[in-house]
Amino acid sequence: MMMAFRGASAFLVLFLATFLPPPRCAQDPAMVHYIYQRFQVLEQGLEKCTQATRAYIQEFREFSKNISVTLGRCLTYTSEYKSAVDNLATRVERAQREVDYLEYLRESDMCVESEDKILAETLIQEAEEEKKIRSLLNASCDNMLMGIKSLKIVKKTMGTDGSWMKDAASNSAKVYFLIGSRNNTVWEFSNIRAFMEDSTKPAPRKLILTLSWQGTGQVIYKGFLFFHNQGTSNEIIKYNLQKRAVEDRMWLPGGAGRSLVYQHSPSTYIDLAVDEHGLWAIHSGPGVYGQLVLTKIEPGSLGVQHSWDTPCRSQDAEASFLVCGVLYVVYRSNGQGPHRITCVYDPLGIVNEEHLPNLFFPKRQRSHSMIHYNPREKQLYAWNDGNQIIYKLQTKRKLHVD
Repeated sequence: MMMAFRGASAFLVLFLATFLPPPRCAQDPAMVHYIYQRFQVLEQGLEKCTQATRAYIQEFREFSKNISVTLGRCLTYTSEYKSAVDNLATRVERAQREVDYLEYLRESDMCVESEDKILAETLIQEAEEEKKIRSLLNASCDNMLMGIKSLKIVKKTMGTDGSWMKDAASNSAKVYFLIGSRNNTVWEFSNIRAFMEDSTKPAPRKLILTLSWQGTGQVIYKGFLFFHNQGTSNEIIKYNLQKRAVEDRMWLPGGAGRSLVYQHSPSTYIDLAVDEHGLWAIHSGPGVYGQLVLTKIEPGSLGVQHSWDTPCRSQDAEASFLVCGVLYVVYRSNGQGPHRITCVYDPLGIVNEEHLPNLFFPKRQRSHSMIHYNPREKQLYAWNDGNQIIYKLQTKRKLHVD
């Protein structure tokens, strides 16, 4: 390139000298020398530019080569980094699975410990509950029913529904007579003979209650009449017969009084009972002809001491009673056939149907509107088709049961 440039310079000089008219100073050697020097400076500048360009090209080539090498290394590093990242992700995933497994084992241990704790607490609660029940039913009574042997019709009235009884916790000979399934009049007779013979003096005392009862499940216990308050679903009234005033009242829990307690007693929604352990309430559970619920009541405070869901159903039932803490339910299929006890429930689990003979009542044509046990006399007071009846019982000690 330099040689070509130099040739061009000489040609330019020759051209200028040949064809251009000579300036005034053309013949001046100093001017020619000056022009020549300027061309030399120009040539030197062009030479430096050429050298710089070549250096730049060389540097650019080296830079390109270095960039290519660096890019190759980057690709290698990228692949290595990608492999490392993938490996790290695999290790993290594996560690996460191990953590999840350890967490599962820990939760499983906690669940096992929780289940064991719940089981232990349940066993403790059941033991305490059993202890409470045994303490609640601690009366010196271990008899179970073995037969209904005799029948005595004490009196016959016109009413198909009603109840009659003595005070189950008193030595008094007084007899109380309650006619109908909805009433507020109680007749008090001095003794059983006065009750049997209307002409016997003294005449019965007429007690007008401030509230009316519903059904035939009333009982008299320690001078108080306990009855289901008419117009309410579950209110029990404690009535002081001597003061002729309401002493206290309570509301049975658990949906009591929403349905008939016995299918063949169409007016009774709550049946009260008394035995050697005190005061009880019997009612039907939820649903039509549901299972009977047995509730122990503290008669002083009218507090619920305990409740049991029994296996006995209200379907085909007509009455029930308790003897020594055991519930006996009287059934009559479709209102026909003999009256018999086919369901027995013992909260202590000692007595059941397998230990008992067939328990039949002496033949009666109609259903019982009430059957109540008198623990002092060990006999049943019943009402059947207007007849006031006493049944004698045959019992046997529970201790004889294996």
